[in-house]
Parts: sequence; structure tokens; C-alpha cells
Amino acid sequence: MRKLILAAGLVSTLSACGSSGLFNRDRPDEFAVSRQAPLVIPPDYALVPPAPGTPSAAAVDSSRAAMEAMFGGPAPRSATEAAALNEAGRANAAAGIRSSVGDPATEVVDKGATTRDIIAAPEGDGQDARATTQP
Repeated sequence: MRKLILAAGLVSTLSACGSSGLFNRDRPDEFAVSRQAPLVIPPDYALVPPAPGTPSAAAVDSSRAAMEAMFGGPAPRSATEAAALNEAGRANAAAGIRSSVGDPATEVVDKGATTRDIIAAPEGDGQDARATTQP
């Protein structure tokens, strides 16, 4: 009798693991997505019309405004930052250096064979990677 109860308990427990059977239930379909109505921004009644003589929004240089938004305008530097920049040679930096870095004619320092091997290594997940030490 005891074995029969144990077997029935084991069968009912294992039936919960199956996709069909006593404990099957309907699950929501995660791919059935309904669209929501777009949010509506209420009008701002505190806005006032621009004063005569002020530049219109179309007259603002969008590229300059984007650069200022991303990198900030000319901000005052702290004394420590200014000293570090001066020590690094801020006055001697070429103005267009960022444009000429990617130029194929730009001379670069040879970092050695190890760096070239690392850069030229095939892409992979590292499962077959091996490390060797040389005396």
C-alpha cells in the first residue's frame, strides 16, 4: 500500500513537468503585442511669442547647437586641468590633428610583432585559445 501511494505521488509530481496532463494551463502569447495609443503632449500655455528682433528658431545653426549639446560650449577649465593641458603641450598641438590621424600617409610608431599578431588574430569566442611562454 505504501508503495502504491509513493508511486501515485511520484506520477503526479512528474506530470507537472510535462507540457500536457493534469497541470497544463494556458499561457499568454508573448508575441501577441497590441499597439498603444500615442501619448499626447498638452499645449504649454506659459509660452509667449518671441520678441521682435530675436532670431527665429530656423536661423539657429543646428550643427553648432548639436556640437554644443554633445560636447558643451567653451567651459572654463579648472586650474588643475589647465596645468595638465599646458604640461601636455596644448599650445603645440596641430589644429587639424583629428582629421589627419586616419590618413594612410600618417606615420605611426611600430608597436612590434606581438601587437600586430593581436590585431590580426582571427575573431572567435576564445574556446580554442592557447597561451605559450617563451624563455
